[in-house]
This record gives sequence, structure tokens and C-alpha cells, in this order.
Amino acid sequence: MATKKTAPSKKHILLVDDDLELAQTYKELIEAHGYDVSTASNGVLAIKHFLNRNVDAIVCDLKMPELEGDMFYTAVERIQPGLHKRFIFITGVADDPTFEVFIAKTKAPVLRKPVPIKKLLAEIKRVAGRAS
Repeated sequence: MATKKTAPSKKHILLVDDDLELAQTYKELIEAHGYDVSTASNGVLAIKHFLNRNVDAIVCDLKMPELEGDMFYTAVERIQPGLHKRFIFITGVADDPTFEVFIAKTKAPVLRKPVPIKKLLAEIKRVAGRAS
């Protein structure tokens, strides 16, 4: 009797950005490349999301209301160790000294907005691969 092969599940990406139009555009483009994508408009909502669902990579804006990207990262690092290694930051804030120190410490990839989709997909593939 032949056993039925199950298709591998899609990698789940959490996209955190307060620019809802941009987040929706990235969501659609990333989904078109075979990923499952959820969005959150700030770090507080993103924490609620990853507590209820496994996440393979997090694409996160640095400058957001309620809980900025650096503080969200710190919360993730404490709540779910290991997940902090799967961050990709996107930002329109160039050369903010606060974020420069943070990024140097985390060594997470940082992409400047507007992010070319090929570059974003390459980072997602690399970072989400760590979830395997």
C-alpha cells in the first residue's frame, strides 16, 4: 500500500509595519512567492500574533507607534528565545543613532525602504531557513 506524501507546509512570515498600504503590498508580493504571511501594524499586536502561531521569519519596521521595532525585538528575545535570530528589519529612518547602536548589537539584516522585492525575498529565504 502506497503512503500518501504530504506537501511541506508553507513558511509563515510575520510582517510588522504601521504603513498599512506598504504592508499589504509586501504581503501580496511575498505570498505570490509561496509564503504564508500575516501582518500586524505594531509590536504589541505582533507579540499577540507570534504567541498564538509559529513564525519562521519576522519582517519588522523599526519606527512604529506603541512599540518600536527595537523594543519588539527585545520582547521577542525574552519571550521566545531563538525567534530573535529570524528578524529582518526594514526602515525609512536613515542613520538614526538610536537604531544604529541597536542594529550593530543584534546583527540582524536591515533593508532600507523602499525595499526591492528581490532583496526582501532573498533575506526571507535565508532567515526563514533557520527555522527548519
